[in-house]
Amino acid sequence: MTSPVQSGAPSGAAPAITVEAELRPRFDEILTPDALDFVAELTRRFGPRRAELLQARADRYAAGDPGHTLGFRPGTASVREDTSWRVAPPGPGLADRRAEMTGPTSRKMTVNALNSGAKAWMADFEDATAPTWFNVVDGQINLYDAIRHQIDFTDANGRRYEVGASTPTILVRPRGWHLDERHLLLDGAPVPGSFVDFGLYFFHNAQTLITSGAGPYFYLPKMESYLEARLWNDAFTYAQERLEIPYGTIRATCLIETTPAAFEMEEFLYELRDHSAGLNAGRWDYIFSMIKNFAEDQDHLLPDRSQVTMTSPFMAAYASLLVKTCHARGAHAIGGMAAFVPSKANPEATAAALEKTTADKSREAAAGFDGSWVAHPALVQTCLDAFDAVLGEAPHQLGRQRDDVSVTAADLVEVASAGGGVTLNGVRTNIRVSLEYLAAWVGGAGAVAIDHLMEDAATVEISRMQVWHWIRHGVITDDGQTVTDELARTLLAEEAERLSEGTDEAGRGRVAAAVEIFEATCLTPDWPQFFTTYAYDHYLADQ
Repeated sequence: MTSPVQSGAPSGAAPAITVEAELRPRFDEILTPDALDFVAELTRRFGPRRAELLQARADRYAAGDPGHTLGFRPGTASVREDTSWRVAPPGPGLADRRAEMTGPTSRKMTVNALNSGAKAWMADFEDATAPTWFNVVDGQINLYDAIRHQIDFTDANGRRYEVGASTPTILVRPRGWHLDERHLLLDGAPVPGSFVDFGLYFFHNAQTLITSGAGPYFYLPKMESYLEARLWNDAFTYAQERLEIPYGTIRATCLIETTPAAFEMEEFLYELRDHSAGLNAGRWDYIFSMIKNFAEDQDHLLPDRSQVTMTSPFMAAYASLLVKTCHARGAHAIGGMAAFVPSKANPEATAAALEKTTADKSREAAAGFDGSWVAHPALVQTCLDAFDAVLGEAPHQLGRQRDDVSVTAADLVEVASAGGGVTLNGVRTNIRVSLEYLAAWVGGAGAVAIDHLMEDAATVEISRMQVWHWIRHGVITDDGQTVTDELARTLLAEEAERLSEGTDEAGRGRVAAAVEIFEATCLTPDWPQFFTTYAYDHYLADQ
C-alpha cells in the first residue's frame, strides 16, 4: 500500500479525503483533488442523513417481525391520491429503453456492452461488481473513456475489440446506501460507496454527456424508504448546483427490489419527480427482501429458488402494480433481469435460454413494461424482438394505463400462492451456487456464469437467506429430510471439497473464504443484512 494521497482542500479547511490504497496507472486521472473534494462535500452534507436512514432500517428489523408492519403508508396517502403530478419527461436518449444490457464496468465488459445493440446499458458498480479497489477506480476509467469514444480492448490472444459508431445510453448504478469505500477516508472514517461512485462519475462526465446529447443517468439500488429516495434527490440537486449543471438534468431509475419499497412506489417517483426516469422490477433482490422481512414467519416460506418466477401470484402482483404506478405518473416501467447465458458449446442450453428469454420478455411487453434487462449481449436481439412485437415503432407504451390492475397489500406478500416445495437438491443448489459465486467474488469477479445463468450478488443473498429460513423453521423437503444446521454443514463440506478439486493453493484459499462467508452469513442465528458488508470488510477492504 502506498503513502496516503490527499485531496486538495485549501489551507485551514476541513481535512480532505485520504486515499489509503495503491495508485495504479491512470488512477490519478480519476482521483483528482477536485473530484475528491466534490465527494467529500457530498459526504459532509448528506452523510449524516444517510447514517440516520441506515439506523432506521436497523431499528425496524431489530424491533422484530418487520414484515407485519408492511403496508401503504397512511402518512403519504395525499401523494398517492393526488392525480395531478407527473415525473419529468424522458431525458435525451431515454425515451426508448426496450432492451437494456447490464453488467460490470471492467474494460472487456464495457466494450461488449457498448457493442451489444441494446438501447441502454446499466453500468454496474453494485451487485455485478466485486468492490475491490481496482474494480472501483478502473470502472470509472473505463466509463470516462467510453463517454469520450476512446475505449478499446485487447484480449490475451492479441485480438483487439473496438467500439462501433452506435452505442447504448449509459446509466450507472452506484453502490447502495449500506456499502462503504474503505480505501477513501474522510475524518478517519470510510466514505460511503454511493457517494464515491456517483460523485466521481458525475464530476468527470456530466458536462461531456450533456454536450454529446445524453446526460448523467443512474439506477438507484436497495432503497427501503421514500426518505432514502429523497436523500438521493437532494444530493442530485446539490451536485447540479455545485457544478453549474441545469436543474433536472440528472435522471434516475429506482429499483423496486425491497419489499418495503413495493408499498412506496408512488412516493419514490414523487420524491425524485424532477429527476425520475421510472422504476425497475429488481426481482431477485425483491425475493431476498421478502425472506428477510418474514424471517421469523413460518407462513412465508418459499419453495426452491427455481420455482419462484414472475408468474408466481405475489410476484405478478408486484410487477403489475409497478407498471400501473409508473404509467399513471408518466414514468418508464422497466422489467427484470433475464440471466440466461447462451453457450456455443451447448446448443441445447442456448436454445432453452433463448426460448425462456423470449417467453419472459414477451410476457413483460404484454403486461405493459416499456423495456427490460438482459445479462448477455446474445440476448439483446431476443429482447428487442419481444418488445418490437408490442411497441412497433413507438419508443414506449407510457400511454397504456393499467386501470384493470387492483393490488392490495395482502397480494404483495401472499407468498403461499407461489406453490411448489423445498427439495434436497434445492438446498444443495443454493449452497453450491453460493460457494461458486463467493469464491469468484473474493477473487474480484462480481458477475459469474453458473449453470448457464449469469449470477451476481443477489444470487447469494437469496440462496443464503432461503437456507437460513428453512433451517429456522425446520422445513421438511419433498423427500422427507428435515433441513437442519447439520445437514447444511454436511452439504457445505461436500460442495467445498468438490469445488476445491484440481485447484491450486490460491483457488483453495478462495473456496475456504467462501465457506467462511457462507457460515457467517447463513449458519448463524443473527444474519447480517447483506453478505457484501461482511465479506467486504473481511476480504476485500485490503484489496
